[in-house]
Amino acid sequence: MKIGLTQRVDVLADRDERRDALDQAWAQVVLHAGFVPVPLPNQPGHAGRLVGALGLDGVIFTGGNDLADVPGATGVAPQRDAFERELLEHCIERRLPVLGVCRGMQFVVRHFGGRLAATEGHVRVPHPIIPRPSNMPTLPRAEVNSFHRFVARAEHLPGELVVAGMAPDGGVEAVVHRTLPIWAIMWHPERPIRPGGSRDERDVVILRTLFGGGHA
Repeated sequence: MKIGLTQRVDVLADRDERRDALDQAWAQVVLHAGFVPVPLPNQPGHAGRLVGALGLDGVIFTGGNDLADVPGATGVAPQRDAFERELLEHCIERRLPVLGVCRGMQFVVRHFGGRLAATEGHVRVPHPIIPRPSNMPTLPRAEVNSFHRFVARAEHLPGELVVAGMAPDGGVEAVVHRTLPIWAIMWHPERPIRPGGSRDERDVVILRTLFGGGHA
């Protein structure tokens, strides 16, 4: 099975370049879960063509870059926003499974009409996850990593999304769509919980459950 991965946009001003970039750790975790990772270029107008030509079985919306329409955003990438909007709509039409990660969860929340707010204490500060009833496995957890400056609150979520996990401060850390195969989390499966540590194998369970099994 092939899983598409969206990419962050890095601007190299001294070279007059805009680069699509993806942490190599994403390839490691997707391969470990039993799938084939396929990086996707940020090219609005071509999302459907890419999904079809590459034969994708699902998509992971990865982290990096704030959303351009959120007050206080920095390091924005409007071209990426446009491509991911088209890509998510295509996945919805084809009912392809989607996992949003960090920015990816924020994107899912905004796509369905939810609101985000600035938050503090969530950059390089691990914290526990308090579960809510859902079909997302491996919750609760004593710790997950955290690398985000914006958060959704339960009262600001769109009706299509159900809270699957909360941070102790009330921020929403995981959601599932009521009817579509769309899950989203605020922590990073590709990163260790703490610097120098190891990734949490329970995140592999999330990938395999959502995308259909995989193999060791």
